[in-house]
Order: sequence, then structure tokens, then C-alpha cells
Amino acid sequence: MKLNKKQIINIQKNRDPYLLMDYATKVIPGKSVEGYKILKKNEWFFKVHWPGDPNMPGMLQVEAMVQMSSLIILTMPKMSGGTLYLADSNNIKFFTKIVPGDRLKIISKLISTKRGLYKFQAAGYVKKKIACKASFTLILPTLVLKSPNK
Repeated sequence: MKLNKKQIINIQKNRDPYLLMDYATKVIPGKSVEGYKILKKNEWFFKVHWPGDPNMPGMLQVEAMVQMSSLIILTMPKMSGGTLYLADSNNIKFFTKIVPGDRLKIISKLISTKRGLYKFQAAGYVKKKIACKASFTLILPTLVLKSPNK
């Protein structure tokens, strides 16, 4: 499946200027996603990070990977419109600056799922070279079972 920005907005809750994906070119619900964000020179974060040397902040690179990854879950039956939260992240690496005019291609795979916890591995590429990568867990609170001790 492919999703344009309008379709993405109908599936998940992030909105501009915080929506960090423009198009999902290949979504396999419950398995993987590929898509991209085109970094325009007027992105809000380029104005402040850093004047004279604008680049996409690392944590927004992670957020872009998280948002793209959420489509893997939110395109599954009866999951559209759900709210996923970042529960943890690790193995975060940044390899190059992402600057105005770049196209950040994101590829993510769902590694495992258990009771509303979803583990992913994702990477971002600029000009076919790896720019960033991370492993992280997203949580869908409505599916997490409460501990009987609470």
C-alpha cells in the first residue's frame, strides 16, 4: 500500500509542523514501511538549529523514524487513529547532517510485538547513504494489560 500526506493524516495524529513524513511509498501492515520526508529550507527547526549551519536535529530524525514506523501498526485492521507512544530507544546513531533540500528516506521493520508493545529497527538514508538509525519500542496503551498488583 502507498499513502500520500492526506492519507497519513487520516491514519495517525501528528500534524504540521510536527508531522515528519510526506509519503509512505511501501506499507506492509504489521511488517514494514518505506517512505520519505523532503526537508524544505523553511522547516521550522532549520531556523534555530543552527543559524548559519542549518541541520535536522538528531531527536527529530528519531521522531521521523518513529512516525514512519507507526504506520506499520496503524494501517492494521481497526488500528487507524490509535495513539502510539515511544517507550524506549537504543542503538541510536547519526552518521551525517541532514540539511535543507535533502530527502530523508526511512525504512523500518517491525521486529516483535507483545501485548501492545512493538519493537522496531529503522534507518534513514540521504542520497542512498545511511544518515541515522535506531531501535525503539512503541506502546499502544489501550492494549497493554495492567499488572494484577496495581
